[in-house]
Parts: sequence; structure tokens; C-alpha cells
Amino acid sequence: MLLWITEYLSRFDAGFGVFQYLTFRTILSVLTAFGISLLVGPVMIRRLEHYQIGQTVRSDGPESHFSKAGTPTMGGALILLAIIASTILWSDLRNHYIWTLIVVTLAFGIVGWVDDYKKIVARDPNGLTAGRKYFWQSVAGLGAAIFLYVTASSPVDTQLFIPFFKEIALDLGIFYIVLAYFVIVGTSNGVNLTDGLDGLAILPTVMVGGALGLIAYLVGHAEFAGYLNIAYVSGAGELAVFCGALVGAGLGFLWFNTYPAQVFMGDVGALGLGAAIGVVAVVIRHEIVLFIMGGLFVLETLSVIIQVASFKLTGKRVFRMAPIHHHFELMGWPEPRIIVRFWIITLVLVLIGLATLKLR
Repeated sequence: MLLWITEYLSRFDAGFGVFQYLTFRTILSVLTAFGISLLVGPVMIRRLEHYQIGQTVRSDGPESHFSKAGTPTMGGALILLAIIASTILWSDLRNHYIWTLIVVTLAFGIVGWVDDYKKIVARDPNGLTAGRKYFWQSVAGLGAAIFLYVTASSPVDTQLFIPFFKEIALDLGIFYIVLAYFVIVGTSNGVNLTDGLDGLAILPTVMVGGALGLIAYLVGHAEFAGYLNIAYVSGAGELAVFCGALVGAGLGFLWFNTYPAQVFMGDVGALGLGAAIGVVAVVIRHEIVLFIMGGLFVLETLSVIIQVASFKLTGKRVFRMAPIHHHFELMGWPEPRIIVRFWIITLVLVLIGLATLKLR
């Protein structure tokens, strides 16, 4: 929105031309979202406390979690508010990728909000049933995948690129929709499963989102893409503004979510953020790199799948509790140790993912 205003003002004062630079708008997006989170955060926490929208704790979970009962939750709405507000302010709203991201983030956030509302406000311990939640996630994810397929403007937009190799690109055709669907929905659920300890999910999401923003900038720049031998996707660079907003909003939220947390994300934040980074990875054609950088989300998801499959097939559990961060809690690891070590693992994986840009 402000891009249009500054374009007009640059006719009278050339100084406003600085707002045409994508890097400058990305920095402003980070700072704006961060500022919104810090300013609105305390107000939101007080309102959540006033309406007694507090976390419920599983009776079969780690005993250390019992003290968290009643901590305000659904704070992920703050993250989504900051991201969308900052994106609308600083991005080029003529870019259809930006609107795809906004719509998908809101759609998955609404699914999470309904689930949180039913559990916490309506006092329905089941919330949305797993089937209904997955159905609405599928509607949103499939809708986004089909839209991106239909609006693809070049063969590159629907190819699968293999990291570490220059020439390997698989033409997916209609199967692009299948891949995009599973990346978006899978990442959404992966982040949601990771969101079980104070700050555990938000900082890895920030790191992965920030790295994807950097890649989006490079992918959307013909010269940089050519130099690095990566796919050039016209218009993808604008996603850096959205990713910048995600980084700023996430860091602002971490201010209140760090151990011991004053507020939790809830499904409204986790589902929306996960879907957002999934869409970014699909647009910039770096799905496999997302799989590498988001290895923590993959691990958390696999731990649940393995646990459920093992119990159903053999009646035995592989882990003391799933997702896997609870397994380490029950082994006696202090919560801060688990959180920081998982952050370190994510940082290493993000660096490996970024290294694929040059190692081709």
C-alpha cells in the first residue's frame, strides 16, 4: 500500500525512490511487524487473561506442564495480525503471490482459531475433530496448490529442483498440485506438533522463514538466480517482504513466549505460520530445501507417526511420549535445555539448506 504512495511522491522528491528497493522494504517490514508485536502483545495478553482464555494441560503429560495451566493462549493471532499488517503496508499488492500467502495464512489461522476456541472458550476438550481439521486444511491447501498451478507462467514454476545438482529438474505437470498440497498441509501440521514448549516452535519458524525470504529474493532476481544456477521465478522476490514480516512478528512474539512463557501461540498461530512457509517454499521451488531446513518439524511429525504406528501394530511405544520433545522431558531434560538444543539443530539445518544454493 505504501509502495503506491511513495511511487507517486517520488515524482516530486527523488528521495522517496528508496522505497522501490525490495531490500529496504523488507527491512521496514521486519521492523514494523516487530514493533506491532511488542506494542500489541501486552494488551492482547491482558485481554486473554481477562476472558480467561488459558492453556489446558493434558493430565497424562509431563508434570512440569501442570504449572502452565491457565497461561493465556491463542496468542498466535498477534503474529498473524503483525505479519499481514506489515505485508500490506510494505509489499507490492499487485503481486499475486503476496495475496496467495495472505489468504492461505488467514485460512489456516482460522482453522486453528476455531479449534482453539472450541477447546478453550467453548470448553469442548475435543475441539475440532481430527477429520474436520484435516478437511478444512485440505480445502485451503488444495485451493492454493490449484491456484498456483493455474497461474504458473513458465515451465520452471511447476518443476521440482534437486539440491546439490545443477541440471536435475523434474517436470511435475499436474502432480505439481499434489506436491504443493502436501508441502503446505504437511508443514502446517509439522509446526503445530512442534509447538509444545515455550518458544520451541517460533524461533525455528523464524529461522526457516528468514532463510526462505533470502532465497526468495535471490530466486526473484534474474542475475543472482543465473549466477547461482537456481530457478528464476518472476515476482517471487516480493515474498521477501512477507518473510521479513514473519521474522519481525515472530521475534516480537518470542519476547513474550520465551521460557517461562507469558502467552502461547495456540493452533491459530502454528497452523497459519506452517502453511505460510510451505507456500513460500512451493513458490520459490525449494520444497526439498524446506525439508532440510525444517528438519525439526519433520522429526516431530515422524515421531508421532512412528509412535502411533508402533502402538497400533505391536501395542508398544517407541518413545516415552510423542511428539519427541516430550520424550526428552520424560527422560529428565530441563525444558530450557530441550528448547535451546532444538534451536541449535535448526540453525545448523538452515545453514545446510542455504549451502545448497552454492553447492551445485
